[in-house]
This record gives sequence, C-alpha cells and structure tokens, in this order.
Amino acid sequence: MFRNIFNIILIFLLFTFDTPAYTIEFSQKSIENYTLKISKKFSKTYCNSIKFGISNDGALKFSIGETNKEFSNNNLNQYIDYDLLNRNIILSLENNCQIFDFPEYELEKLTFK
Repeated sequence: MFRNIFNIILIFLLFTFDTPAYTIEFSQKSIENYTLKISKKFSKTYCNSIKFGISNDGALKFSIGETNKEFSNNNLNQYIDYDLLNRNIILSLENNCQIFDFPEYELEKLTFK
C-alpha cells in the first residue's frame, strides 16, 4: 500500500516538474549584429597591423588568424552570410582605414567552423 502511494506521488512530481526543451532560435537582428562585430574586429586588426608596419600579406594572415580565434566557438557561426560579411569588411576598411585596394578574394580564408 505504501509503495503504491509512493509511486503515485513520484509520478505526479515527475510530470509536474518536467520542463520541455526548446530549440534555440536566433533573430536576424542578432545575426546581423554578430556579422558587424566580426567585420569591425577584422578591419580594426588589419588597420592596426598595417599602421604598425607589418606587410600587407602578414597583416592579412594575422587578422584572419586573430578573428578566427576569437569567433570560432560561437553558436551563430552556422548562420553567417559570408557575402554580407565580406562586403561589411570591405566597407569598414574603406571607411575607417582608407584602404581601397584590399584583395576581396583573400577573405575566403575567413571561415568559422
């Protein structure tokens, strides 16, 4: 008798305090803000490297490496639109650093896993 009452109370508690698991959904606004954050970080690192006196190739490799290290473990990486990211980086370099001859094809190396 005691065992049956205990089982009923246990089942009641299990069903009462069960919390459902929902999938994580990201808004388009948060993805765009994340893309802007990446482009600002890349352009800032590239500009500072060029101003410090590092060659264009060295600054590019350093900027790609630093940006990959910083943003490689984010959940939003699978939702990045790389065309938009590349355009934002180019615009940021033109507006903030006055670099107009940046090789756009080099940005293909900037990928997040």
